[in-house]
Amino acid sequence: MATQDFISSGLRTIEMEAEAVSQLAHCIDSNFELACKTILACRGRVVVTGMGKSGHIGNKIAATLASTGTPAFFVHPGEASHGDLGMITKDDVVIAISNSGSTAEVVTILPLIKRLGIPLISMTGDSDSVLSQAACANLNVSVSTEACPLNLAPTTSTTVTLVMGDALSIALLESRGFTAEDFAFSHPGGALGRKLLLRVGDIMHKDGEVPKVGADQLLQDALLVMTEKGFGMTTVVDSQNKLLGVFTDGDLRRVIDQKIDISSASMADVMSANPKTISSDILAAEALNIMESASITALIVEDDQQHPLGVLHMHDILRAGVV
Repeated sequence: MATQDFISSGLRTIEMEAEAVSQLAHCIDSNFELACKTILACRGRVVVTGMGKSGHIGNKIAATLASTGTPAFFVHPGEASHGDLGMITKDDVVIAISNSGSTAEVVTILPLIKRLGIPLISMTGDSDSVLSQAACANLNVSVSTEACPLNLAPTTSTTVTLVMGDALSIALLESRGFTAEDFAFSHPGGALGRKLLLRVGDIMHKDGEVPKVGADQLLQDALLVMTEKGFGMTTVVDSQNKLLGVFTDGDLRRVIDQKIDISSASMADVMSANPKTISSDILAAEALNIMESASITALIVEDDQQHPLGVLHMHDILRAGVV
């Protein structure tokens, strides 16, 4: 094949599948609404099943449901007939996927699902099929043709089924009022979980690590504290440990430019008042946004009485894997 033939083939496939997905909008109807209500009423879990390529799609749909607030798992229909049906309870809902609606392995387990009185939702390309007729709600995922030029390999049909599964998952997510924090609890080990769950108090430097000097102390003494703590800054507090200001490496450059005597100047003379502060319970990702907006590399963490509790450096956020 010439290079332009590869490109033409790729573009044709994308166009065909995009068109099929756009046509899927006509299939979001009363059956879709009934499927959502059936799942929301479920006291157990959603069990997704399908054979072959439909099974692969079903696996992904089950994973998406589970990560967006709808407990779900996948059961292979062939294995279901040999013991795995024991994983399904009367409190569950079954989503069965079959483009033809007559896949033998899926049809075989229908009587057992019906006998248990388990609600059945089907995703098929044939609304008159055995599977469709057995379901309380059939989600129509029919396509006029596959992207495969032989009209054999499941391509367009699997894409459409996957999109229908996403539509179902997101409709349920919105109905449940599922939040970003809820999502993070399902993904605590990944970067997303760290970004959505990690709070400033979890990673800030506190207690003896916080650089502090009094307003009446000399600048030269403050420089020793800054060097010892290693944050390139120090908090300035009064006798009641209330935050008055901050002194940073940038302030030191300003002092040098103005030829201020380092040995005699007090912190009250050279500090920057009203520094940017944060509370310990905000998200670390939010603190990073504040740093980037203000073009600073560290923030003071204070309590409700304006007492400095800690210091958060940008390196702490990067080390925690928030970005």
